[in-house]
Amino acid sequence: MQISFAPSERSTLGIEWEVALVEQSSGDLVSVAAEVLESLKGPDGSEHPQITGELLLNTVELVSKVHHHVKDAVDDLQSQLAEVRAITDPLDVELMCAGSHPFGQWFDQTVTDKERYHKLIDRTQWWGRNMMIWGIHVHVGIDDSEKALPIVNSLLNYYPHLQALSASSPFWGGVNTGYASNRALMFQQLPTAGLPYQFGSWANYEEYVDDLIRTGVISDHTEVRWDIRPSPQWGTVEMRACDGLSSPEEIGAVAALIQCLVDDMSQRLDDGEELPTMQPWYVRENKWRAARYGMEAEIILNSAGDEQLVTDAVRGELVRLAPVAERLGCAAELDQVNLILDHGASYQRQLRVAEANGGSLRAVVASLTKELRHGLS
Repeated sequence: MQISFAPSERSTLGIEWEVALVEQSSGDLVSVAAEVLESLKGPDGSEHPQITGELLLNTVELVSKVHHHVKDAVDDLQSQLAEVRAITDPLDVELMCAGSHPFGQWFDQTVTDKERYHKLIDRTQWWGRNMMIWGIHVHVGIDDSEKALPIVNSLLNYYPHLQALSASSPFWGGVNTGYASNRALMFQQLPTAGLPYQFGSWANYEEYVDDLIRTGVISDHTEVRWDIRPSPQWGTVEMRACDGLSSPEEIGAVAALIQCLVDDMSQRLDDGEELPTMQPWYVRENKWRAARYGMEAEIILNSAGDEQLVTDAVRGELVRLAPVAERLGCAAELDQVNLILDHGASYQRQLRVAEANGGSLRAVVASLTKELRHGLS
């Protein structure tokens, strides 16, 4: 089968941000997304073009338009967040974002009444019902379909950097899991989710999708839910590895890092370089290390097996990518990665709040909602 890769301007970007709805008094999740989305409809009854529902009714998703600059994409999301708050504040519903809710239980959540979600749950059963996860997805435009898979393959080298910076799911169902990102390991239980295969050509990817459709695994390529994937309908590479980020500064920082990495790889391909990749077993080990240890992970850097503390590796990338950020107009946002390095990633901040409040996970939710409303800096 042939899968067309839509034309896209190089290094433009869009961001999808999943936001949880929580009761202000208890901090528990509330399934009011349908009411929120109904209130957001236009005078003619049309649905909001950028704010949508998700698998569970405790979530709304904010989708930016296509932008050239990270700042504009974050401002776009902030504007949408204000629209949601205009509805949720009078309902005493707060907004928070993290890879998981600290104490919410899967059996208390309501699945959105759409055929594709019911189909997913029917197939995946307990694992599907446990998908109380929130993340951000960053799309970056690719100007040539032949670049898409080489960039996906090479971005896997930076999976642990992005996973560690965004890790925000240390708690699951009221339990301290001991992982920085429990979400990363939960989500990969779904069929077609997890790390991508490292295909050598677009034709190999088309053959893979064709095999899955022929055997009834998926209906179309959008159901390939890899952590990093090509999105042919948009002409982008989509980074889906990141846990939900609780503040606009973190979204800007991580999106800028992703945009810079992709643009740098795109330029290197234009210059005739072959992008570096790592053995799949190294990539898988890196994912586990970043999910388990977060900012304290010792990661594998290259196919030679050299290792480095992830925070040191991130600092090195900030220096290397500084000229790229200047060219893209996201130097200020890339510099905000230092906010995460200085304040700690969300999982670290959550654990500190719990410890300071006698283990209270309501206090953790309160700190997350505060970060979303007021930011980190």
